[in-house]
Formats: sequence, structure tokens, C-alpha cells
Amino acid sequence: MFEAGGYGVALTVAPARPLDPDAWGPAPEGVTRRPARVTDLLDVDGFDDAEMARELVAVAVGRAKLAAYEAALVAGFAARRPQQSDLTEDQPGHGVEGYLPDRAPAGVSEFFADELAVVAGISRAAATALTERSLVLRRELPDTWAALADGLIDHPRANAIVKALGGQSTDAGGRVDPAVVGEVEAQALQWALAGETPVRLAERTAAALIAVDAAAADRRRRKAEQCMDVQAKATADGMGQLVADLPMPVAAACRDAVDGYARMAKADGDTRPIGQLRAQIMADLILRPWDTTREPVTAHLQVIAPLPGLGTRSAGEGTRPTGGDLRPFTPPTDSDTATVDGAPITAGQLRELLEQLDALCPGGLQAPTGGSLGISLTDPATGALRATVTRGELEQLVRRGCPQHGAASDCGCAVLDRPPPVDRYRPTPAQQRFVKARDRTCRHPGCRRPARWTEADHVHPHAEGGQTACENLCSLCRRHHRLKTHAPGWRFTMTDDGVLSVTTPSGVTRTTRPPGLRLPGELVLVPVGGPPPDPADDPPPF
Repeated sequence: MFEAGGYGVALTVAPARPLDPDAWGPAPEGVTRRPARVTDLLDVDGFDDAEMARELVAVAVGRAKLAAYEAALVAGFAARRPQQSDLTEDQPGHGVEGYLPDRAPAGVSEFFADELAVVAGISRAAATALTERSLVLRRELPDTWAALADGLIDHPRANAIVKALGGQSTDAGGRVDPAVVGEVEAQALQWALAGETPVRLAERTAAALIAVDAAAADRRRRKAEQCMDVQAKATADGMGQLVADLPMPVAAACRDAVDGYARMAKADGDTRPIGQLRAQIMADLILRPWDTTREPVTAHLQVIAPLPGLGTRSAGEGTRPTGGDLRPFTPPTDSDTATVDGAPITAGQLRELLEQLDALCPGGLQAPTGGSLGISLTDPATGALRATVTRGELEQLVRRGCPQHGAASDCGCAVLDRPPPVDRYRPTPAQQRFVKARDRTCRHPGCRRPARWTEADHVHPHAEGGQTACENLCSLCRRHHRLKTHAPGWRFTMTDDGVLSVTTPSGVTRTTRPPGLRLPGELVLVPVGGPPPDPADDPPPF
């Protein structure tokens, strides 16, 4: 308690270590064992407005100090992953110019950002940006780092100075005298301490540098142009964003052109919102600049279809109600799941599945014009992928039926399964199709590159006796395929159902599961019984 009668929290500084609840001993009856929370010590609801404001200021100071500590850790970690450990240009597996290796800070391994991403649980892009900021703060702008570590400036303002001055001094590969950079840094810190906003601080710092070195802006622009790219990002409700990094004059010209066409359509009577028109016109300009005969979109449609019958066994099965509201579905027990995984895929199940697919839309579910249709057959109890087929293969299997007992037989013999192993290095087309359908993206932790841009890689290397089998193949983008093959100290293991574990050289392990593969005991919401709908509510035609 302070002299004025207020309360505070005393913090003990020590190296952060994972908590070991087992070392605490048994918990008393009725007590939940967990770490103490700050809100257990401080009654937030009892604070008045001034106390809440003071605590928020204290939190901001603490966040700044942690950011400086993080920068010191990342810079020190990067120093232990030198560029000398990477492949040289004359070695097989070296990155192709213009694609790989990705930009990495001078002297740091191209794979360090991948390790940091796994360790910190962030994307590789975020890890790359964090590495660059940390190295600039520690190597080039020590006064800014010190102000951050002391809690005098916050993280956004420190980043604003880093953005304006990073990489500009000759010590960092730039063309500005380090003493000049130091003078500009000192001026920027004065602005930051005076409360200048982060955006305005970055602008004023960049202008101050240009005042002493007119070519600095051009160098930053050329460096930024080397990082130009186009990315597609998924958003909510099935939508996505197409993001292009361009020089500002080019970006403005593109937007003006799209807006001009949209306003022409609006003037001609199109009633759609102007934003929707801009988006549609941009897509048409990219996808159909000269060809007015082909469909606007060519796509590969992959249908995820639970196998009929596997979730409706009479003995030991989980509860699977139908119709009405939603309630949790309890999957079968582990012993039943093993039985399901081994159950054959029969012609009768495929026949029922084909009927269900054809009921989805008039004329049956078909491939989109100019595209293709794949069907992934999954176990409804576990979500595990069992097999993949095309529409034509499915129809052929239904017509042929059991090879031994004929098409009309309901013998229950297996007619389809995952592709078998082969005694060669290169996976078969069927194996590649199965693995891509199972994984859907690159399986490296945090990577979302679509499976169509990946390679089916042997988890246990083929040269060391690894089978060319679906249970030993996983989808890795080219970058992470190279990392697994050439970066020292990484370990990859995978279970038969596709659960991949990746361990970094520093000993951190992350696990990724194929999309749709459920955890043991996971509850799934399925429809439950309810009153039938009122026929009067049916939409026309009746």
C-alpha cells in the first residue's frame, strides 16, 4: 500500500518459463488448479475512471517494455542462425532467382523466419517483419530501442521510426552516414516523446531524412518495388480480397479506370451498388480482357461427401439424430472408430452417394464449364478422407459394382479405397489427387498456400526407406519442401491419418491436422428431430 492509500502490483522479473502444474502437488477438493490472473489480484470493476485510465497507461508502458524485450530475443535468436548455413548458389536446391529465397535480413538464414513463425505461432510474413524490425532496433537504432525498453515511447511510434530510418545507414547497406541517421533519430525521438501520432511521426522522420539526403526516398521506393506482389485473402461469408502492392500512381490509375467503367455501367441503368460494380469490372478486366466467349471463371470443384451407412451402424454407434434443431453428435468410441476406419467402401454406398449428389441440383451435380469435379469420400464419424473419385469414376464404379459378385449384388465387398503404395519415388496421379484432397493447403504450420501449388513430399525420405504411400506423403509448398529437405535441424513426422508434427531446430513442435479430421471425442453439431414444416410455408411452385 502506498502512502497516499492506493494499491499497486509488484512484479518480479525473471526468465519466462512454461508453468508445470504437475509440480504444484494435488489441488484441494473443489479447487481448480490454474495460474493466478491479474484480475484475481485487482478488482477491475471496483476502479473509478481515473484508476482505470492509470492502469491502461501502465499496461501500455508494460507492452512497450515487452516489445523491446521481444526485439532483443529475436535479434539474438537470428544471430544464431547465420546465412552461412544456407545453400550456396551452386548447390542443388538453392532458390530460383525471382522466387526463392525470400528476402531475408543481411547475414541471417533464409529459413530463420520459418523457425520464428513456428516458435511464435505467427505467419511467416509476420515473422519476417518482426525479424526486420528487431534487427533494425538492435543494430541501427539503439536509442529508439532504449526508449522503447524504458517505456518512454510505445510500440507503434518505435515502428514508425524504424519504417523511416531502417536500412538507410551505410552500416546497414544504405548510403547515409550513420552519424546523420543518428541525428535524425534523435529528432524523431523528440517528436515521439512530445506525443506525435505514429503516422505523422513516420512522415516527419522520412521528410527529415530526405532533407539531408534527397536520394533516400528513391532508394526506399525501389526497395519497396522489389516487394510488390498480388495476394488473395479469404474473408467472411465466402468472400475474399485481392490485394496488390503497386506504386501509388499506378494504384490510383487502376482504381480510377475501374471506377470510370463502373460509373458508365451505372449511367446505363445498372442498379447494383457502385462497389459491387467496381469489383465485378476489375474481375472481368483481369479474367477476360479479350476473350468474350469463355466462362468468367474456370474452377476445380471438390465436393466433400460423407460416406452413407458408415455412421448408422447398430452396435456401439454414436447418437446421430436427424431433422429439426441442432445438438451435439457424439462420435463412436475409439474401438468403434477403428472398425469404421477399416470398413470397406461398397458399391451400395457409392450408389446411394450418387443419388444424393444428383438430388443436389437439377440434372445432377456436374463439373463447372471449363473446370473439373472431384469427390472426396470421408468417414462421417471421424472426418478422415477414405478415397477420392471423379464424377465419371463414381458412375463407372456404380455400374460395374463388385468385380467378383456382379453389379446387382449387395455383397458388401470393397470396390474403392485410398490409392495403394508404389515401389518408386514419384507418386502416382491417384496418390497426388488423394493427398491434395486430404490436405487442401501446404501442411507446414501456419502456411495457407493452396494445395494446387504444393508438391507431395515424402515425410520419411524415400532415400532413407520411406514408402511412396499416402500415409507417408504430405503437401508442402516449394518453400517448405526446400526447408524440410535442406534446412538443418528440422524434423517432420506424420501419422497414418495425416496428422503432421513439425519440430524446429530449437525444439518447438507444432502439429497440423488435415481439414475435417476431428479430434477424438469431438462433438459435431447435427440436425435433431423436430416438428415438420407447415406446408403453407413452402415456397412456390407448390
